[in-house]
Parts: sequence; structure tokens; C-alpha cells
Amino acid sequence: MVGGSMLQALIFDFDGLIVDTETVIVEVWERMHHEAELVCDRAVLHALVGSADEQADVWSAFPVAESRVELDRRWREVVRELTRSAPILPGVGELIKEARAAGLRLAVASNSQHRHVDRHLEHRGLLDSFDAIVCRDDVRVGKPDPEVYVRALERLGVSAAEAVALEDSKLGHLAAHAAGLPVMVVPNPSTAHDTFAHAAWRRDSMAGLTLAALRELHRAQREASARA
Repeated sequence: MVGGSMLQALIFDFDGLIVDTETVIVEVWERMHHEAELVCDRAVLHALVGSADEQADVWSAFPVAESRVELDRRWREVVRELTRSAPILPGVGELIKEARAAGLRLAVASNSQHRHVDRHLEHRGLLDSFDAIVCRDDVRVGKPDPEVYVRALERLGVSAAEAVALEDSKLGHLAAHAAGLPVMVVPNPSTAHDTFAHAAWRRDSMAGLTLAALRELHRAQREASARA
């Protein structure tokens, strides 16, 4: 383990935090309903944001005879095309670059599969920026179970007290908190109305977030915990 309890590592979620793939998923799903002249309940899909294990028929408004497999295929095809050109979210690239220059360890802890996360990171030149990438196919249970964060900490060689998790979803922040990590929540448009009961800090964007500011937040949080 890296010694001391100063900030030594950052662990990033991927979907909705590094690249906003989640808003596109919801928007394409809504568009498919609109084109079919069907009414959709956004809450049905919203409940699944950030989850890899929840099961639900997101096409329940469509006739039973309509193939769910074909609907899923069309949905994923359009989402894949749109997310390929989606930018890295504001402030993310700058924070990664600053943290690497300062010698911090960096990881991704995602509820998505490696084929999705690795492809998107490589496409944006970020794959080599991380010391560890832990995905849903590396663990037995996805978020909100803490295993993905526990594995990331192990691979980085740091304790939870020496790291900060950055999340955008309710389930993700629950997983990070359960792993003992302080969590900064940066919601995207799909998760902005969620409640984040265990967030140590919340920001609307990572734009302008410096490593110095994050170190100070981490120090203050650590001191407050010691006094509690």
C-alpha cells in the first residue's frame, strides 16, 4: 500500500462521467417510441441507469409480437454511432492530465463491459491514462455492490482512505461509498434529479476542478471524519 492517508488515487466511473453515453441511451429510446407513435415512461429506463444487473422490459409499450431482440439491436446501433462522436465531458481530460503529472494512480471502475469501456477510451486517446480498468466482466456482482471499487483499489495498491471516487449515478455512488471511498458526484442530465445521500461533494461539472482543490476537499473530509 502507498503510505499515509493523503490523496494518492482517483477512481472514475465511465458512462455519464467521462463520456455522457447515458443521456444518448435515453434520448434514442424515447425517439424510437415517438417514431412508433407510442407513449414511453422515462422512469422505466431511468431506473436502470448505472445498473448492469437489473432486468426489465424497456419495450413494454410496444406490441408483444414485436421482437425485443430487434428493438434492442436498432437501439444499440444508433447509440453506438452517436456515442462514438460524443466528447470527453468538460474538465475530465484536464483533471486526468494533472493527476498523472502529479504521480497519482488512476483507475476506471465501470458497470459496463470491457469491450465498451476500452473501445471508447482508446478512441479518445485515454486508454493508457489509467493504471487499472475494472469492468462488469471482472466482478461477480455489479454496482451498487462495492466489488468493482474494491478490485480497483487492490489493483492500484491504495486504501479507500487514500482515494476519491468520481461518480454520476445513484447506484455508482452507493457502490463507492460501500467500498469506503469518499465520493464526488457529478450528475449528467439523466441523473441530475437523483438523490445522492452519501456524496461527500457534488458538482454540476468537472470543468474548473483542479487537483489542488480536490486534495483540499479530501483533506478536509478526512479531518472531519477523524473528529466525528
